Amino acid sequence: MMIKELSEAIGVSGQEDAVREVILKAIKDHAKDIRIDPLGNVLAIKPGDGTRPDAPRVMVAAHMDEVGFMVLGVDSNGAIRVGAVGGFDPRILPGLRVVIGKDRVPAVFNWKPIHMGYDRTTVTLDNLRLDIGATSKEQANGKVNVGDRAAFITAYREHGRIAMGKAFDDRVGCAVLIELIQGEPLPFDVHVAFTVQEEVGLRGAQVAAQAIKPDVAFVLEGTTAHDLPPVEEDPEAPRTSPVTELGKGPALTLADNSVIVDRRLLNHLRETAEAEGIPYQYKQAAIGGTDAGAIMVANAGVPSAVISVPCRYIHSPAAMCNLDDAANAARLLRAALARFTPAVLARAGDME
Repeated sequence: MMIKELSEAIGVSGQEDAVREVILKAIKDHAKDIRIDPLGNVLAIKPGDGTRPDAPRVMVAAHMDEVGFMVLGVDSNGAIRVGAVGGFDPRILPGLRVVIGKDRVPAVFNWKPIHMGYDRTTVTLDNLRLDIGATSKEQANGKVNVGDRAAFITAYREHGRIAMGKAFDDRVGCAVLIELIQGEPLPFDVHVAFTVQEEVGLRGAQVAAQAIKPDVAFVLEGTTAHDLPPVEEDPEAPRTSPVTELGKGPALTLADNSVIVDRRLLNHLRETAEAEGIPYQYKQAAIGGTDAGAIMVANAGVPSAVISVPCRYIHSPAAMCNLDDAANAARLLRAALARFTPAVLARAGDME
């Protein structure tokens, strides 16, 4: 599964070009009708073998973009002001390295050295700057431009079955979707979408769903895992929900801030996992949002479900996932599609 190349590509929302290039190269010999829409989504069809011509029109989506920063201006001393693109905790930023723009200009978030005393100032993006070593506004302006994106710079690593890298939300989902496209044909065509601008409002998914006009959709995500032991001194102290846990299989969403998952699809995924012996878990907190939130309300409405790979430390410079969870997400998606028939979408009384 090609998580490394996808993770190390830079694709902050609105400038997903490098990620799109990786994906196009990976699917060009395995899909048809590949196109890039005006917003930048990659849309294509994974050809089926035609054995189930009555199948609903199925869409599978994963988003290409990652959280990052946008250059807003340069101070007189050459320090660079940036704004947020997507959501993250500013407390992780002081001292971190990033790269800026297409030339990958190296930079570091500034902060007062510990030797000068502990600074209790609340960390916000407004009181941070990026330092590229420039000493004047003129010097910095020759290297970066307003509107340039800045991204975390993290080398991908594997330790056994644990992978570490940036942008696992949602490059892991992109890797799972590529695995599907490169695999054997399913009984029907599958319409696939690698979407843009998910992190800033599910924008690409809305456009993609309007173009594809699916009857049903499955969304692939990298989702929150907060499964480390509690740090409280009292081992019996209550802890927050881990949301998901590494190594326990792909996570099925019941609901989040963007979607209530269609019960028929949830049942289909659960029954498929149990029939195929694929481990799975439920996402335990209704937090965050995914492209399913935009797809489900597109056109006249699209029943939608979400399959996620648990990832620690998403929206940070270094996430972590279990490669077995990613492999099992791919297994579950393929098996669920192979078993999919119009009967899955039947409601009580439809067959009477």
